[in-house]
Amino acid sequence: MDAYEYNEILKQLSTKVENIENIIKPDKCKARVEEIELIEQDPSFWSDAKKASKVSQEKKRLERIVEKFEDASLSVYDAIEYFELAKSEDDTDTLELLFEESDTLSSNINQLEVTMMLSKENDANNAIISIHPGAGGTESQDWANMLYRMYLRWAERRGFKVEVLDYQVGEEAGIKDVSFIIKGENAYGYLKVENGIHRLVRISPFDSNAKRHTSFSSVMVSPEMDDDIDILIEDKDIRVDTYRASGAGGQHVNKTESAIRLTHIETNIIVQCQNDRSQHKNRATAMKMLKSRLYEYEQELKQAKLDGVEKSEIGWGHQIRSYVLAPYQQIKDTRSNIAYSNVDGILDGDINALIEGVLIAQAK
Repeated sequence: MDAYEYNEILKQLSTKVENIENIIKPDKCKARVEEIELIEQDPSFWSDAKKASKVSQEKKRLERIVEKFEDASLSVYDAIEYFELAKSEDDTDTLELLFEESDTLSSNINQLEVTMMLSKENDANNAIISIHPGAGGTESQDWANMLYRMYLRWAERRGFKVEVLDYQVGEEAGIKDVSFIIKGENAYGYLKVENGIHRLVRISPFDSNAKRHTSFSSVMVSPEMDDDIDILIEDKDIRVDTYRASGAGGQHVNKTESAIRLTHIETNIIVQCQNDRSQHKNRATAMKMLKSRLYEYEQELKQAKLDGVEKSEIGWGHQIRSYVLAPYQQIKDTRSNIAYSNVDGILDGDINALIEGVLIAQAK
């Protein structure tokens, strides 16, 4: 890299910082934080625990946004200042150091840009994920389990927590069904792009003739919503089934029908939970899942109306990504149209590049 190339990089990063500043409006964020701090001084503010918690979370979110922006912008402006000074003094050592750190600087600004894209309603929420294998028996059930592991490893890499809500083991391998919550900052904002059909092409380990197989699994992602979300579900709107838990859970497994399955009759949305010994608690969790899924469903209907498409064209029936393991290795997302060769790493949870590629493509 020479001085001209580095100068061009700094120009691009400066433009990005200005764009980000126009999006987040740090002065307004700071003013809102000061407003909240005044509100918190009123003793009556804490009498409503739910409202106080929500406002406090807003304050923390705004403080994090401002801190990240100021750190990133300062690093760019410092780099510009050091660059100009090093050029004027013909300080080759400082120039070389700046060149070496350019990738890290660009990566930090790009990461901030992606984070600022996650400013829509519910992006900051936890994510409820359900994975369902498609037709194909053991092969598809194994693929569903591979996806499940991929998201668990992604959450682990980010330091997020995972709570399993329902886990149905496959007969020979893999899983019949799994639902879980990933808890962490902007979990839903990132994982919402995983909504859809995931396609796998590989030499099947379950085929003695070593033939190539294609498998499909659907991934459904919805934001974890507050209990007071304004969605009315009456008893007549749902069908309730109980069954024996089949996953890990102690002595009650397969002995008591503590697991709950709720079917929303009008939309045919199905949720199930078996993570607690108490049928009552499982029902409460399942109802929360159903409200979140219905909220997401309503948002999709509104977006479909804006886009001028029919209801049948939305939902889970679209393929978003292909994972090809044979005869060549490549993972390609249909929305960003970017292909990746780091197949093993991606299946091990290194999916940030895929997610960010889709977010940027959708923003454009």
